Amino acid sequence: MISHPLPLLGFCAFSGAGKTTLLTQLLPLLQNAGRHVGVVKHAHHEFDIDYPGKDSYELRKAGAEQMVVASRKRMAWIREFDDHRSEPSLQEALKALNIASLDLVLVEGFKTEHIPKIEVHRADLGKPLLFPDDPDIIAIATDAEPDILATDLPQLNLNLPAEITDFILNRWL
Repeated sequence: MISHPLPLLGFCAFSGAGKTTLLTQLLPLLQNAGRHVGVVKHAHHEFDIDYPGKDSYELRKAGAEQMVVASRKRMAWIREFDDHRSEPSLQEALKALNIASLDLVLVEGFKTEHIPKIEVHRADLGKPLLFPDDPDIIAIATDAEPDILATDLPQLNLNLPAEITDFILNRWL
């Protein structure tokens, strides 16, 4: 397990299962419960949070290895890597968070990392379940009929984010 001062809870699934959709439903519920939540998301491809024509994009493309864009509403930090490194570890990504203002970190992706995880499973995708091969999975959020999965793990209704929030707050944390 990764050593971290805050509770970490991962969400793992095959692409298209709805991890991001579920997290966007859970975040306001956790916030309403008084929790300050950070999110770390893994991307399998090159991505930009900036676009051509914006000053910060042009400065980054001109050679800035790190770029901070700050306003009174938000701040973004971008760091360029040109050393052909492998995918970042979760531990490396977690270092970018200001943990002093957080209670919990939700992690999307990084499915091979050893942290407690909720598997997101949509039966109609026809994908295999991950929990039989991943001992770090603590529950399954699914749209399958209750108790259809052969497991003692808690089965949470994927379509009831309040139920999943309750599990996180009252049974996991």
